[in-house]
Amino acid sequence: MKKIALLISILLFAQLAEAVIETYDFENEEQEQMYYDIINELRCPKCQNQTIADSDAPLSRDLRFIVQQKIKAGETKPQILTYMQERYGDFVLYDPPVQPANYILWFAPLAIFLIILVVVISRVGRRKVNPTTGNVQSNDTHSNEKGE
Repeated sequence: MKKIALLISILLFAQLAEAVIETYDFENEEQEQMYYDIINELRCPKCQNQTIADSDAPLSRDLRFIVQQKIKAGETKPQILTYMQERYGDFVLYDPPVQPANYILWFAPLAIFLIILVVVISRVGRRKVNPTTGNVQSNDTHSNEKGE
């Protein structure tokens, strides 16, 4: 009975042995810091809204390995980011460059804010304060008429 329990325990806990932690050796701390900076700036092409640092997808593991190899080869951060961008497009960058193709994504929030600001200022500017009562009155002619 003990042998069967031992065998079942080994089979159940064998899956835990597969969960390994990735460790990469670097020549100095600057390389290691650059590695972590880069993998936190790159989006996993397969995952939804995760960096390659956060993702456990096989593609993310491969990309982390590529980043590590390129750092060891002496490439700079811009070179590595350009390499990834050329292969996976702007989607792989969490901070994509401003280009004509994505102007609407960059400038639409500003345009909407400015439109709302103009509307609010124009509405506030139309109101008058009655100096005797201190009440705010609108410039609309229909607001003072009865029955309409």
